[in-house]
Amino acid sequence: MSLLSSAEFWIALSQIILINIVLSGDNAVVIAMASRSLPPAQQKKAILFGSVGAIVLRVVLTFFAVYLLTLPYLKLVGAALLLWIGIGLLQEEDEGKSMEGHAGLAAAIKTIVVADLVMSLDNVVGVAAAAKGNVPLLVFGLVISIPLIIFGSTLILKLMDRFPIIIVLGAALLGWVAGEMAMTDPSIVGWAANQHALHTVVPALGAMFVVAIGKWLSTRRGQRREQQLQATKKQPAV
Repeated sequence: MSLLSSAEFWIALSQIILINIVLSGDNAVVIAMASRSLPPAQQKKAILFGSVGAIVLRVVLTFFAVYLLTLPYLKLVGAALLLWIGIGLLQEEDEGKSMEGHAGLAAAIKTIVVADLVMSLDNVVGVAAAAKGNVPLLVFGLVISIPLIIFGSTLILKLMDRFPIIIVLGAALLGWVAGEMAMTDPSIVGWAANQHALHTVVPALGAMFVVAIGKWLSTRRGQRREQQLQATKKQPAV
């Protein structure tokens, strides 16, 4: 009880919650994009299970964050993974059909957890610093953050239905974050420190790459489906 009555506890808890609100905006976008193609009944499950799974992994990741962020090439791999996830999510936007069954739900949850894990490499440093080694405080703060992330994801999901351009902007955001992550990898951070322009150029190129490749692959997929449809129509009836 003395812990709960401590002013330092509540200050640190407020800091953890605030950090998660500020830094989880892009994570909420990923959650909304990954679940938007599911039937309405499964969207809530994907958001809930994906958010909880992501938070649990984020707690685990926080304990190893300081060490992990010193490993060379880890952020470069993470950046490449984010580009791939962004392109995949953008392709789903152009398919115009819902995923069905448990396979679609499982795929959405997996995308949410993996993307959040990669994107949280930097975020968890701020959370760990605010917790100052207090494990109960760290877990409590992250658990409280779950409904905040779920609310943000649900709000973005509703906006996506009204304004489809948000889906493209969300994919571009993943590309931007991937570029920022790549530029802070320990293997190149010394060289990149003096390349000030690249800290804007590389994220911008990442955003454009995701949108361009995602749209191109979607167009090719649409053309193949159209060709298959035309070929089916030309087949004589038996």
